[in-house]
Amino acid sequence: MPNNANRRLPPDTLQDDLDCITALKVIQGYAPSNPADTLSAVTDLQTRVAAAEEREFHLANSYAAARDEAVALQNERHERVKSIKNQVRAQFGEDSNEVASIGLKKTSERKAPKRQRGTDGNGA
Repeated sequence: MPNNANRRLPPDTLQDDLDCITALKVIQGYAPSNPADTLSAVTDLQTRVAAAEEREFHLANSYAAARDEAVALQNERHERVKSIKNQVRAQFGEDSNEVASIGLKKTSERKAPKRQRGTDGNGA
């Protein structure tokens, strides 16, 4: 068993394993002392691996679809909120309490712009 059973094996190792099982099918007289190493046991294990990989594939696709749906809905909600903010500004004015209540700054609360100095260092 690998040192870390939760870590995926590299693709070339997985392919080598499949090649070994395929080659084992034509070896005459193969009779292991460990029953778990028999051709029928390894073939059964390969069937279970294939089924688990197929389940993983379908679940990954389902996860990706759910993630895409969530992202699309979040973006739709964000666009609605931006539209709501614009509607509140238009209906009640930029300096209203309603604008402040939805988390925006009133125009009267904004700092006046400061004059910037020139780039030559003389203030011009």
